[in-house]
Amino acid sequence: MMFHRLLSRVAGALALLGLAASLHAQPKPQVVLLATGGTIAGAGASAVNSASYQAAKVPVDKLIAGVPELAQAAQLRGEQVFQIASESFTNEHLLTLGKRVAALAKQPDVDGIVITHGTDTLEETAYFLNLTVHTDKPVVVVGSMRPGTALSADGALNLLNAVTVAGAKDSRGKGVLVVMNDEIHTGRDVSKSVNLKTEAFKSPWGPLGMVIEGKTYWFRAPVKRHTSASEFDIDKIDALPLVEIAYGAGNASDTAYRAFAAKGAKAIVHAGTGNGSVSAAVVPALRELRSQGLQIVRSARVVGGGFVLRNAEQPDDQYDWVVAHDLNPQKARILTMVALAAGADSKTLQRQFMEY
Repeated sequence: MMFHRLLSRVAGALALLGLAASLHAQPKPQVVLLATGGTIAGAGASAVNSASYQAAKVPVDKLIAGVPELAQAAQLRGEQVFQIASESFTNEHLLTLGKRVAALAKQPDVDGIVITHGTDTLEETAYFLNLTVHTDKPVVVVGSMRPGTALSADGALNLLNAVTVAGAKDSRGKGVLVVMNDEIHTGRDVSKSVNLKTEAFKSPWGPLGMVIEGKTYWFRAPVKRHTSASEFDIDKIDALPLVEIAYGAGNASDTAYRAFAAKGAKAIVHAGTGNGSVSAAVVPALRELRSQGLQIVRSARVVGGGFVLRNAEQPDDQYDWVVAHDLNPQKARILTMVALAAGADSKTLQRQFMEY
């Protein structure tokens, strides 16, 4: 009896060793890093320059070399797509980046994609990719609030966390993600809510999860349509119409709205106060512009999550205006551009705001 028990224990130990060896032998995920510039590739004059620096200075190969721990997280290769500060991102940049992400996602030797990006428009790019790239592979957008030359720079850990998330199997099917400050956000919800702080990016409905010491922890999943479930497809978009944002405030006039229309805008997103409110001085101009064929989208300028209700504040049905649901003005612009490029009318556009 004792001999059989000993054999059983030996067999069990060998099985565990075999499992450990098998896990150790599993290949690392293959991740592609697309660099576009921004603070994460920035450099300051000294280590104390955390807010004053030059963005988009460090090339992708040096970014990777500066974080040797990346080699433990994935088989990583890099491409320099752009080298710009993100406030200069144009529609053409969005299209070029989106098509490259889509092409890489189709490759069998790519398990995930990471995009380094300046933080000023990072949320816009993330949402654009979330709408237009058809893949269930993880696509992660990452940036930093301090350049790599600064004391307590956040870029290295943000980058390592982003590569970890992009290589994780449990990241699949969750759409485009944004990883900053140890948090995992959906590209739909997240926005830059404060500058000069490493916890700059927040989602009104909370993060999807966390990444801590090389492991992902998930708490919720996005329910809005995205990526492989989207009716939009980057491979079918070659140009984006001009959509502008006009900011509501006390003593607002219709000057900006009429000027945008004169410059060829196909839609105007109204960044309204409160519930997307429109001042009495602006309503006639918006009604006139809608009669000329421009789409009018009411969004809210409030910080931390506005929610615009249809036919509240304004009779949207009567005016044939669209409400942006919970999307902030900059994200409302992205969805409106993509939808109009696909030929949406006002009713279709309103449906899409509710679904995406």
